[in-house]
Amino acid sequence: MPFGHPRGLLEVVGSCDAWRARYPSSDRQWPDRAGCWATLRGLHSRDSRRTPVHDEWKGVDSFKRADGLLPVVVEGEEREVQKNYWIEHSADLTVEAMMLDSKASDLDKEERPEVLSLLPPYEGKSILELGAGIGRFTGELAKKAGQLIALDFIESVIKKNESTNGHYKNVKFLCADVTSPDLQFSEGSLDLIFSNWLLMYLSDKEVEDFAERMVKWLRVGGFIFFRESCFHQSGDSKRKHNPTHYREPRFYTKIFKECHLHDGSGNSFELSLVGCKCIGAYVRNKRNQNQICWIWQKVGSQNDRGFQRFLDNVQYKSSGILRYERVFGEGFVSTGGIDTTKEFVQKLELKPGQKVLDVGCGIGGGDFYMAENFDVDVVGIDLSINMISFALERAIGLNCSVEFEVADCTKKTYPENTFDVIYSRDTILHIQDKPALFRSFYKWLKPGGKVLISDYCKSAGTPSPEFAEYIKQRGYDLHDVKSYGQMLGDAGFDDVIAEDRTDQFIQVLQRELDAVEKDKDAFIYDFSEGDYNDIVGGWNAKLIRTSSGEQRWGLFIASKK
Repeated sequence: MPFGHPRGLLEVVGSCDAWRARYPSSDRQWPDRAGCWATLRGLHSRDSRRTPVHDEWKGVDSFKRADGLLPVVVEGEEREVQKNYWIEHSADLTVEAMMLDSKASDLDKEERPEVLSLLPPYEGKSILELGAGIGRFTGELAKKAGQLIALDFIESVIKKNESTNGHYKNVKFLCADVTSPDLQFSEGSLDLIFSNWLLMYLSDKEVEDFAERMVKWLRVGGFIFFRESCFHQSGDSKRKHNPTHYREPRFYTKIFKECHLHDGSGNSFELSLVGCKCIGAYVRNKRNQNQICWIWQKVGSQNDRGFQRFLDNVQYKSSGILRYERVFGEGFVSTGGIDTTKEFVQKLELKPGQKVLDVGCGIGGGDFYMAENFDVDVVGIDLSINMISFALERAIGLNCSVEFEVADCTKKTYPENTFDVIYSRDTILHIQDKPALFRSFYKWLKPGGKVLISDYCKSAGTPSPEFAEYIKQRGYDLHDVKSYGQMLGDAGFDDVIAEDRTDQFIQVLQRELDAVEKDKDAFIYDFSEGDYNDIVGGWNAKLIRTSSGEQRWGLFIASKK
């Protein structure tokens, strides 16, 4: 698949003179690597929304640092550079120094409880805390852990931690570098490995190697939790230089998803993604979605994660998402893009400060629209890791309150009366037990709250063999518009509106198809002829199914009294 035009390449390479002036020994490395990066990603990482990427993408560090472009760090020098950086920034052993932020004390009050709330149960468990620092989390973990090893590679920092938390008799304090081969734990000896801002101070190769070591140390069923700054710097502390690796989230997801371990008995193990989300405290206080955490569980390789794998490897591959975005418009992967979003959101009568849950948020276009135009707080969830990865990229540079999370809406729980609005676009067709989901929606909504859903439907009666095969092949659960609305009523909702919007759907499909065909040469250039044929064929097939009356499109609005 060909890449699009290498936007930004000349601007990047044109900065080489300034680069040589600052880093005279790096003049060969920089243009080569910067040119490769610009070709792959565009000058800004948000350009990936227009540049197709290979699904085998390995991940590239962001080269923009807080103080400008920095030279490539030679692998062998990485540890020395990072250690010197943290020796400099740990002269004052305060929470402000550790978080590199002047508002750290206020952030910590909100952020620390949030992070701890995301952890799996760890009472009586064996925990390894990596990059423990001065002990922001050490004391909290020690209160419940069976045994805890708190580790950091700066001696003064771990000594400060010990002076604060040494009264916990179940804690061992250790000064060590996580990349050292001398750091060893018995295979299968740990229940939870916890780190908060660690991997961003390791090179790509160090992350890959260390991930494999962590999997070995974990018991089957054990968990890895890590949180990193992605894309760009968050703290406002001034820095002479900044060697931090502000990576795209997909780098970490790919590395850990591809970890596989075989034991001496022929058993194989891997990591299953339990969750991935923004840290809400940073979204609320800084309008910053770049603080991202992951939770992985060590499982046998035979464990079934079929539907999520289907979404990310078949229906919503990275290249497929970008094709859809090309059709639906920037930030959107659902019918009508911004036009239907504006029309439907207007029906919600959103008010500043309200909280919205978007189920099946895709790559975030609707969430950004609601947050930016109505000053609401949005939580977007999607089962597709690829979708959330793109949504996080699209959030760069936006100043809005939107949190994203990889989550299964049929398993996710929220406290009762949490949201003012629940919004979902062309997603619930994947859910087999809709009545149970709608009962959850009802509980999660506040009194007076609204739900708005658009979704694929079918005509009443028995579908034709061809349409039945299509439904089966896609794994959809489709209902006629009236029955769909009845399910909302049965879940407890009032004032249920169930509208057949198939005529509008046909008009939108035709408009989108016409635009793709008009843009044929550019589409093929940016993607491939096969991609073009897939889109045109898919849209024509939808037009045939909807024009025949078998496939329908419904809009549903209901309220909780």
